[in-house]
Amino acid sequence: MADRLPMTLGVYRRAAALAAPLTGVVIGRRLKQGKEDPSRVAERRGLAGAVRPEGPLVWIHGASVGEILAVAELIERLRALNLRVLLTSGTKTSAEIAARRFPADVIHQFIPYDVPSFVDRFLDHWNPGLALFVESDLWPNLLLSASRRRIPLVLINGRMSQRSFPRWQKAYGTISTLLSCFDLCLTQSDLDHDRFAALGSPNVITSGNLKLDIKALAADPVKFMNLQTATKDRMVLVAASTHPGEEELIVDAHRRLSAGNPSLLTVIVPRHPQRGIAIAQMIASMGLRVELRSRVETPSPGTKIYVADTMGELGLFYRLAPVVFMGGSLVPHGGQNPIEAIKLGAAIVHGPHVFNFTDIYATLDEDGGAQRVEDHEQFVKELGYMLANPIARHRVTVAAERVVDRLGGAVDKTMNALEPYLLQMRLEQGKADA
Repeated sequence: MADRLPMTLGVYRRAAALAAPLTGVVIGRRLKQGKEDPSRVAERRGLAGAVRPEGPLVWIHGASVGEILAVAELIERLRALNLRVLLTSGTKTSAEIAARRFPADVIHQFIPYDVPSFVDRFLDHWNPGLALFVESDLWPNLLLSASRRRIPLVLINGRMSQRSFPRWQKAYGTISTLLSCFDLCLTQSDLDHDRFAALGSPNVITSGNLKLDIKALAADPVKFMNLQTATKDRMVLVAASTHPGEEELIVDAHRRLSAGNPSLLTVIVPRHPQRGIAIAQMIASMGLRVELRSRVETPSPGTKIYVADTMGELGLFYRLAPVVFMGGSLVPHGGQNPIEAIKLGAAIVHGPHVFNFTDIYATLDEDGGAQRVEDHEQFVKELGYMLANPIARHRVTVAAERVVDRLGGAVDKTMNALEPYLLQMRLEQGKADA
């Protein structure tokens, strides 16, 4: 196969093979940074951390938390067909979410580093009957090796961002070779469809965005009741999945808005919880009383800002707040998924940088299901208006729910598209059992 590869991929494969001895250094550095689980580093070298179950196995790979949560309903559908699921991802956080979100029979493994020998070791052990890659986490050696073994590969919930598309156009030979490994490419939108087709995907279908079909986030009833009691008679604003550069703007907005609403409580949920202590120190230096959820602190009547630096509790705070600012949008990160907040009845405010979810936000904004702000002054003004105006909030939440209902159905379309592959797996298993 190597002689048929574009030069870029041939060089990449050789370089990756030569880099195998250096992965120990990379792993060591990541362990010091807290980015690897010390008990599971062998998985990064393709050494399995679990026994392969007997029977048909569907392998699903997603880069991190967002992709893992997006396929939750799809995994439930596959389990209902008595198919075993191997779920891989690349971050500690996603592994923690997977352990909490899915039953024990859904096997999670860290994706191996993209070294040919590690990849072959991984595929030798797991030998999946179908591989589903979520969105756009394309590892060349992984794809090329799986394709060489004739494992059916399907890209699901495919997304090609406005920034990535022109870059890949300049490397058409490379991306077209990688995309040709997929038997089928299921995209979130017609725009994604056209981009993947233009980059050489041989079989592309628009199936919709799986993130629109996610179920409402769960919340521990006891914890929710405690938070409700602690915030009784207070207006709560949640800033969800915030990124560096946004917390200062949020704190400034809180100070200005609390002048007219002294009972205002602002909850900051950082995208990366390990930043919680630094955020709290910044807030305290500005003279505001702050509490940290990771320290098991509960908002008191004097608390101005509550930093929810824990994992898996957004369901609590979305239920608590009538207005939610979606982070990653006041800075050029690309925005975060607003659907979870919408499904729990929150009115959404977001900044201009939402290129990771262009179609969703564009439709919400056009239909009045979210409020976009262009700068900090407009941000403060819009938050103040939404917090003070329950009729406006209701109008936004109803419009958002209609958008989500109208654009849903991606799980059904995805399962329909996968049916031939799932049927083939069942037929092969029947022959093996006979």
